[in-house]
Amino acid sequence: MTFLISGANVYRSHCFENLDILIKDGIVADISPRIVPESGIAVYNFKGYNIFPGFVDVHVHLREPGFSYKEDINTGTLAAAHGGVTHLCAMPNLNPVPDSREHLDAELDIIKEKANVEVKPYGAVTVGENGTELSDITGMKDDVCAFSDDGKGIQSDELMKTAMEKIRDTDKIFAAHCEVNSLLRGGYIHDGTYAKTHGHRGICSESEYKMIARDIELAKKTGVKYHVCHISAKESVELIRKAKSDGVDITCETAPHYLILDENDLCENARFKMNPPLRSKEDRLSLIEGIKDGTIDMIATDHAPHSAEEKSRGLEKSLMGVVGLETSFAAMYTHMVKTGIITLEKLISLMHDSPMKRFELGTNIVVGQKADFCVFNLEKSFKVNPDFFFSKGRTTPFDGKVLFGENVLTIYSGKAVYNGTEFKI
Repeated sequence: MTFLISGANVYRSHCFENLDILIKDGIVADISPRIVPESGIAVYNFKGYNIFPGFVDVHVHLREPGFSYKEDINTGTLAAAHGGVTHLCAMPNLNPVPDSREHLDAELDIIKEKANVEVKPYGAVTVGENGTELSDITGMKDDVCAFSDDGKGIQSDELMKTAMEKIRDTDKIFAAHCEVNSLLRGGYIHDGTYAKTHGHRGICSESEYKMIARDIELAKKTGVKYHVCHISAKESVELIRKAKSDGVDITCETAPHYLILDENDLCENARFKMNPPLRSKEDRLSLIEGIKDGTIDMIATDHAPHSAEEKSRGLEKSLMGVVGLETSFAAMYTHMVKTGIITLEKLISLMHDSPMKRFELGTNIVVGQKADFCVFNLEKSFKVNPDFFFSKGRTTPFDGKVLFGENVLTIYSGKAVYNGTEFKI
């Protein structure tokens, strides 16, 4: 299939240019300020629209195999396409856990059959993510994006060091869910004002940053490529900032909800319940500073769908996790770019350039590469309505919010994997 996209503002080399893009057989065949198409080639006028390379989300729960009532590879990747995400990393808390070649192959087979965008799975660090025995790291290394026991922090210092050494030797990334179990004390929201006022058990920030501090020291000793998942606390930002200045090979992510919301937004509704929890305003502002100064490298959604019943039990008893693939760009654009906190170029760097570089996943809009990109109408607003999500998950903290920046088209390998109402390709 050959077609021409004309007149859009295209993000390339960290800036925007008004360009035409010729797509042929799934590949970017030409990019120029003006391309005269051959006879018979379909031309689509995107004047006034912005084209970004397909976003890369390194923290997504697709729930299959094992929990397809929450999400599956098809619905999760359709949700990704809806949000402009063309490359994602799938977390390993599945059944079976991808902790062996056999279990990983079972997941890869489903991905091959059902994925609508590119999916790279994580391999588990430990067998069953139980934190006691290392998985078959060597046997899985060639077909995973990185290794993680996401959802569970590895409590043993000795095992963590051994795992880092093993993963270092594969030249893969160790992506860590940092949480000290002994400090949780049955908490389920931030240990702050809201918890105290409303009689809830809180999760202290120390449970996050204490493990990050431990891991930084181990990363120094082992030389592993270390990545911290979903940071939420001001102390975490400072520790990572210091580690970078000390030359540690460390990156980190945070999610849109931690930058936009805090405990002051809480109410007795599980659409605000995730792990780590929404923390204080001070923590949120520290995360924003970390975004601005480069301490925080990338935005990842931690898209974590659950069934309606599992999220209907209130703050205390509902499962942790919210969906985010379909709102991540719009939420960030509305609350971080339109407010002047960061530039649009910075946002694209956070959602594409940085995760692509670190995880070696994704493409740029250049001649000869796969045509993977998304098209946004930045002037158009919409009210978030989970009933129109492609994800099986419906629980988002942005439910009912008016956001700017609507995706109208997502192209993956030259094929339209999401078509909005404005264009049909």
